[in-house]
Amino acid sequence: MGDAQAEGEGPRCVGCGGCVKTLFVQYSPGNIRLMKCDNCKAVADPYIECEFMIILIDLILHKTRAYRHILFNKLSMGSSVDKGILYRSTLIHIALDAFRISFSKGNRADGASSTSIFSTIFNCFEVIGDAFLGNIIFMIMLFLGVRFILKLSFDITRYREVLFAVIISSYFKLFLFTMMVWEFPSSVIFIVEMFVLSSNVVALRVVSQFPKAHCFGVCLMAHAAKYLTERWILGKP
Repeated sequence: MGDAQAEGEGPRCVGCGGCVKTLFVQYSPGNIRLMKCDNCKAVADPYIECEFMIILIDLILHKTRAYRHILFNKLSMGSSVDKGILYRSTLIHIALDAFRISFSKGNRADGASSTSIFSTIFNCFEVIGDAFLGNIIFMIMLFLGVRFILKLSFDITRYREVLFAVIISSYFKLFLFTMMVWEFPSSVIFIVEMFVLSSNVVALRVVSQFPKAHCFGVCLMAHAAKYLTERWILGKP
């Protein structure tokens, strides 16, 4: 089911997920006509004429139409265009995880950390290494789940699409930046992670076209493995 949906590149209808030749025809600057999907006969992508805030609200509400618009039509998933976005998004993803781990370690340290410059540099590299390890475990478990639960055939392009969708759908981690400015209770981190998990499920469902329960199982397994790895890291002396 998922492999069949993967055939063909190009834009998608946000309603049914089918491939379309073009999303709109432009007659002059600011004068366009949205094209209809040959499959469902509805407008292929009405988000083209929407403001970003409307799209963001629909993403937060976990609407599959908004995720198809972002992944397939806005970021051109599956083409060579998304490679740079994937690499940069992965680095940002790891950096945000490093900040989250640093925040958790800071709470446990009770202000007893050293102020030595060498100690600070060492702690920075240690936190980045911990975040990198957690994400490696996450990706391994994600790909194992995709292979054995969703039973997608091994295809490097297909698996890159899965990783791309999961990383992009983790956008709510950007909320962690606000913790650098305002003080929040540590429970906010848990809420952010739960939102990221649910968002990952929607994105994986959009990419694979498998039932929500299967996608939830894959994402839960990957997030649980990452969580246990970070608990082990934070438990080290």
